[in-house]
Amino acid sequence: MVEVWRVQQWLERLAEAVSNNITLSLVILVLYIFYFFKLNGNRSRNLNLPPSPPKLPIIGNLHQLGDHPHRSFRDLSRKYGPMMLLHLGHAKTLIVSSPDIAREITTTHDTVFASRPFLTAARMFMYGCTDLTFAPYGDYWKQVKKVYAQELFSVNKVNSFRHIREEEMALMIEKISSSCLLQTPADLTSLIRNAANNLTCRCGIGIKRDGNSRFGEVAKEVVIELGAFAYGDIFPSLRWMDVLTGFRRRKLFKKVDSYLKQLIQDRVNQSKADEEEKDILDHLLQAQKDNKLGIDNIKALLINVFLGGDDAATTSEWAIAELFNKPSAMKKAQEEVRRVVGAKAKVHEEDIHQMEYLKLVVKETLRLHAPSPLLLPRYTSVGANVKGYDIPPNTTVLINVWAFQTDPEMWDNPEEFIPERFSNGGFDYKSSQNYQYLPFGSGRRSCPAISFALAIIEPVLANLLFHFDWKLPSDLKEFDMTEEFGSFVTKKTPIQLVPVFRPS
Repeated sequence: MVEVWRVQQWLERLAEAVSNNITLSLVILVLYIFYFFKLNGNRSRNLNLPPSPPKLPIIGNLHQLGDHPHRSFRDLSRKYGPMMLLHLGHAKTLIVSSPDIAREITTTHDTVFASRPFLTAARMFMYGCTDLTFAPYGDYWKQVKKVYAQELFSVNKVNSFRHIREEEMALMIEKISSSCLLQTPADLTSLIRNAANNLTCRCGIGIKRDGNSRFGEVAKEVVIELGAFAYGDIFPSLRWMDVLTGFRRRKLFKKVDSYLKQLIQDRVNQSKADEEEKDILDHLLQAQKDNKLGIDNIKALLINVFLGGDDAATTSEWAIAELFNKPSAMKKAQEEVRRVVGAKAKVHEEDIHQMEYLKLVVKETLRLHAPSPLLLPRYTSVGANVKGYDIPPNTTVLINVWAFQTDPEMWDNPEEFIPERFSNGGFDYKSSQNYQYLPFGSGRRSCPAISFALAIIEPVLANLLFHFDWKLPSDLKEFDMTEEFGSFVTKKTPIQLVPVFRPS
């Protein structure tokens, strides 16, 4: 995946490959010096391009990414402006760091920038980019999005998974209670991720992630491979190198494809009759019967579902971390949850609808910790003009939502966790009015599963706040809030807290 957060890993792999074959590296270097000067010699000088930081030959601006690209881009934008044209290798990349320009990209010029770049791993693991995330904009993408909206993640369908959510929450609480009795730290990172991923997989394919070792292994490997280095994503003319070096990728794909074939065949042989028991795979198979999807399309869409629990888990972790780091907010959230639930022994989903402060906590968490601070890349195959600047064809666009969701000119005390800032309304996840808050994106390419994600995040938080108080392990002096940039921006260290049963 060309998402910027993986470029560091790509460079490490590139360096390793080069060190293993000096002759090959010299050939690559000579080819690229020639190609670089050829491109620059033929480039049109009539375009009014956006500002660009100085770049190095061949690698362009790759050296300026740093360990946290969203922060590096924010710093560069303060010097070069809210719309910069970078060259990541030979991939032209437009970095957008203001809500005004984000509106231009996602609304005014939405159809121009509605596609995705064709990335090496996505083409393979998403079956020619026929999933919803990476499919190019067009009739097929519209058809798949309609299937998602009407059959997979509609409000009624999300509500139908309520019994699964309640079962997974009960299992999570049971595991934490064991730590509570022993007065030992609970690994909340692991517990939240297991609950979110099990929930996603049960809704998607009717099995638990940790209950099937083959599935768990395959899913982890796909996540890694989607973020792995591919020559062609940064240096298009070297795409042929991926054929020579992609043995591991092809081997993994065969394993994934074999697993999905067996999964689909088993389901065809035991089709569920009860409409209420149908999971996402059943609905995809029905769409195939209606000639809306092919089998490979279903495989691609299933991979989307397999990996869909990670962003909800990440947001849940950050919310607990922020609450623990701000005791006044933790106290307020716990008091609300316990007041609403009252004398009942557990949290019911209808209770969550009344937890207004909890919803503010989630919004504020997504402001500070959007799962993807750089929204998934958009792509234009034709030229465009945005705010007076010419955007060349074949340009990837990265919208740095973190930059304007923490901009001091738009937010008071922007890096502080203050859920109350949302108490006056005016911001929601699907609004087309307030572009300074876009944790799920905007326009045609916004996240289609917002209700599904919130239906994981809110019950996780409500249950953790209702059943337990929390304290640091005795051997820790402070709570680490360091970020780690990866497929999502996660906490660098797992959340280890000691649970205490709530006062009766």
